[in-house]
Amino acid sequence: MSEKKQEWFSIEITAAPTAAEAIEFALNSLDAKGTSINHVRKGPTEDVVVIGYFVDLPDEDRVLDEIHYGLRSYGHDDESISNITRNSVENADWLAEWKKHWKPTVIGRFVIAPPWESVNDPEKIVIRIEPNMAFGTGTHETTKLCVAEIERVLKDGDTVLDVGTGTGILAIAAALLKRTTKILACDTDTDSVKIARENAELNGVASSIEFYEGSITPAIGTFDVVIANLTIDVILPILQMLIAATEKSLIMSGILATQRPQIEEALSEMGFAEFQVNELGEWISVTVERANSQA
Repeated sequence: MSEKKQEWFSIEITAAPTAAEAIEFALNSLDAKGTSINHVRKGPTEDVVVIGYFVDLPDEDRVLDEIHYGLRSYGHDDESISNITRNSVENADWLAEWKKHWKPTVIGRFVIAPPWESVNDPEKIVIRIEPNMAFGTGTHETTKLCVAEIERVLKDGDTVLDVGTGTGILAIAAALLKRTTKILACDTDTDSVKIARENAELNGVASSIEFYEGSITPAIGTFDVVIANLTIDVILPILQMLIAATEKSLIMSGILATQRPQIEEALSEMGFAEFQVNELGEWISVTVERANSQA
């Protein structure tokens, strides 16, 4: 079967615009190969349609569970959704949707762009990312926050650990700065590790990054800079290991602004009285400098 005629499937969710990000999160948790948002009306408060594209449609109960969890995590309820439909779609259709939505994103010295977009700015460091999921393509606030912090804290010769690497964008950013001596990146999802390796090759830094399937362990050793762009429910159980693995700077994101008290309380209990918090949209990043430990 040719790629052009390959049949894919979609889940289309009509929802309040404020819930769109939560639904994209849920669709990615269901292993969507891509997502897009159709703004079906002009009014800013009118419903939008969030679409996830799949090779095989997930079980209906699992879909509902993930949507419910995503909405709750973002502070919404199930009434934010008015309709869920399942459809089939030709491969060419959703790839065209990707090309309409994914445009170059500027973050400090970096420009994050899909392979088909040209970037004509010699002053910028270009990161090429195949858009396979919403998180980690440069457009999400948590990715922007982390990239900005990497650029700020990374020094020549620093070693880097990227926990939950996703598409590999943060490890790639560190490698392209050409300041590091060792970069280790991991993810518990097999497909993410494969995608991250492919993106590293696309950017010519595959030899600079060691990817592996798994997560942080107590035996992982220490690194100058540790990055964890995850979610608060994943970060809190491994926070002690993240701290232990950090020699200089720990960068964390995937944390909603409303969850700030949770991460602040956890860090305070570990002896950290000061840490830098940056905010973008609904999200924050938290950077901990080991020199600020009061323990």
